This record gives sequence, C-alpha cells and structure tokens, in this order.
Amino acid sequence: MRTKSLKKNRINVVTLGCSKNVYDSEVLMGQLKANDKEVVHEEDGNIVVINTCGFIDNAKEQSVNTILEFVEKKEQGDVDKVFVTGCLSERYKPDLQKEIPNVDQYFGTTELPGLLKALEADYKHELIGERLTTTPKNYAYLKIAEGCDRPCSFCAIPLMRGGHKSTPIEHLVTEAKKLAANGVKELILIAQDLTYYGLDLYKKRNLAELLENLVKVEGIEWIRLHYAFPTGFPMDVLEIMKREPKICNYLDIPLQHISDDLLKSMRRGTTHKKTTDLLYKFREIVPEMAIRTTLIVGYPGETEEHFQELKEWVKEMRFERLGCFTYSHEENTHAYNLEDDVPDDIKQERANEIMEIQSQISWELNQQKIGETFKVIIDRKEGNYFIGRTEFDSPDVDNEVLIDATEIYLKTGEYYDIKITDAADFDLYGTPLNAEAKPTRKELKIKTV
Repeated sequence: MRTKSLKKNRINVVTLGCSKNVYDSEVLMGQLKANDKEVVHEEDGNIVVINTCGFIDNAKEQSVNTILEFVEKKEQGDVDKVFVTGCLSERYKPDLQKEIPNVDQYFGTTELPGLLKALEADYKHELIGERLTTTPKNYAYLKIAEGCDRPCSFCAIPLMRGGHKSTPIEHLVTEAKKLAANGVKELILIAQDLTYYGLDLYKKRNLAELLENLVKVEGIEWIRLHYAFPTGFPMDVLEIMKREPKICNYLDIPLQHISDDLLKSMRRGTTHKKTTDLLYKFREIVPEMAIRTTLIVGYPGETEEHFQELKEWVKEMRFERLGCFTYSHEENTHAYNLEDDVPDDIKQERANEIMEIQSQISWELNQQKIGETFKVIIDRKEGNYFIGRTEFDSPDVDNEVLIDATEIYLKTGEYYDIKITDAADFDLYGTPLNAEAKPTRKELKIKTV
C-alpha cells in the first residue's frame, strides 16, 4: 500500500523509558543529522525508530503497545518502515521477531552502527559529544558510563546493557563544552551506577576527578548527580559538592529497602545500619543536601513486619524526594528463582502507603521554605504559570516552582531569584525578585505607536 505521508525520508525517533534512553536517542539523532538525514523526535515521519524500555512490566507493556501502534500505521500505509531498538529489543529480540514480524528490523542496545546502516547512514566515530538534545534547551543528560557490574537480584539491566564501561574524562569534558556552547546550563550526570565510575579505566572510583574537570566548563552553572549506589560510595564527592557551587546539593541514590533480610536477598551488599549511617554522614558533611531515593515494595518474602520497618524508617529519614515502585518479577534475574508471593493488590497498597507518608513529609518540608528565596531555573511556561526548579529538584520527577505568568514575564532557560510565597505537597509558589512586571496593554500600545 502506498504511504499517505507527505514527509518522505523523514526519520521519527520515538523514545520510551529512562533518561539513559533519552541520551541514546539523542546520539542516534546526532549521527543521522551528520549524515544529512532529516530527523525529528516524536513528530510525523515516514520512517520510525522506536527506542524501547524493557525494565519492568509496565515499561515493557508500553513498549510493546507502541510497536504495535506503529506497525498498524505501517499496515495502513501511514508510515513506510518501522525499526525497533533499545532494551526491550536487546532482551527479547527472538520473541519480538516471532510475535511482531512486521517490524522491518530489530536492534539491541549496542548495535547503533547496524541501525544506522539500515537507515542508510554511516556511523561516524569522530562525533564525540555530538547529539541532538530533546530536553529543554537549558539542561541535558550526560551519560558517563554504560552498563552495570552490580549483582542486584531484582534487576535485569545487566542483561540489557552489559557490564560497566566508563567514558573517558576527556570525552565527557568535550561533550560538556559542546552542550554549553549550545546553551545548556545544567548537566544531569547519569549512569546505571555513578559511584562505580572510573574503576575500569582508572582503577579507582573517579567521580570526584570527573566533577573537578566538569566544573571548569564555561557556561555550565549546575551539575546534578543521578543514580548513585550506596555500597562503596566515594565520599570525596561530598567534599567537592560542599566546595563547588556548580555541584547541586542533590543526590539521587536508590536504596530499594531497609530490612536486613530483604537487603541480603536483594544482594545489595549493605544493611539497615550501614545505610542509615551513610545517610546521616551525607547530611553531616553537606547539611543542605536534598536526598532523592527510590524504594521497592512487594519483593518476594516481604512480610508485614518488613514493610512496617520500611515505613518507620521512611518517617525517620524524612527524605526530601522519594519514589516507590512495586516489585516486578523479571525473567533471568536471581530473584526470579524466588516465589513472587506478595499479591499485586498488597504491593499497590504498600506503595500507596509509602507515598502518603512521603506526601506529608514533603508538605512539611515545603512549608519551611515559605519566605525563603531560591535560585530557580525556568524550564517552560504551562497555562498561566512559568515552571521552574531549584537546585534541589531534578526535571520530571521532583518538586516544581510555579510563578504567575499573568503578572510577570520570565525567559525560559534563565535563572531568577524566587521568593517562595506558598507551598503544597510537591509544588512551591513564588515571585521573582529580579524580574520586570509584565507590561500592561496600555504600555504595550504606547511602545508600538
């Protein structure tokens, strides 16, 4: 059937899943642009590349549904070709080829050159740091390593991403400079495990040295750390965070649980006491730090007693930011050998309970911010509000600062000093101290005469 689309040879990249996938899509798009291909992100195009997620059940379901959606469009003649890449394709390629054969070709996470060849493009090795960013212009993700060597029982990431492989410091600095030249002001450092950075290349945990180099990049004002691991955390990172104003007082450190029984079964290499001591040490060295964590409820063998221990610990630690997932029973992981014995409705009830506790903690912490002034980056305008973030908030997952756009005009991508006037569970409301009032209609008429 003849394709109905008028946008011939336009490649539409569709991204699902985490920030690591966002980064990979941006690298793919940069390669395609360097090959003089017309490429867009989640817009109309007659050639579609779906970058899938295969992490947990919900993500896998979304990826499969997206593939089916575009295969149907292909069958209807709305697109010419559909290619699938990413984690789901890496993990389930034979099954996908059998179940959804109308995809033109499937590629794994390490098969970028092959994907480019299928798109009639060449892989250009010299393109260090060249990518088409899809995030707002003021921030970008910087992936400092690929893969993971951790043995966590519940996690399928090593099956999809392979072992840990650090990117050399000089390459990352080059990439950061190119991003800054394009207007990026905030770098969000990502990896499966930031704290493992450098062990393969430099024979030591070298995140601190990387940060020392990145803070020297002109134009970068914030550097944010995502996805640290508690075991073997390099404490010299905290000294740099305390000393260097460019390093946000923020750390994303997924802790998963606190019961010794479950931590042992999860193969996390830590205990209730060690984890708690580490967090208190963080706050002792960097008192202003906002700690973000994620937890898993409903892991095999989680009893009501284990869950109560987790609840009490969340109340004690008063995390500034917290997310909670229900356990997903993943094939070929160590935990898959265990009985998935917590019913789905109980898993969801427990997740809801944790988030209710966190909602109250977040509300109380936010109330303390009323009357204070924070440096805020403006990401976007939405309805009658400009939406920004403090250094204690990462995009998409954390609190936001809302400023009335009917009274004030702010530029997206710029920093402002915002005085907080009100606060809700997960949002702050404020007014800028260093911005002009929005011109009235009368003033606008005068200016245009």
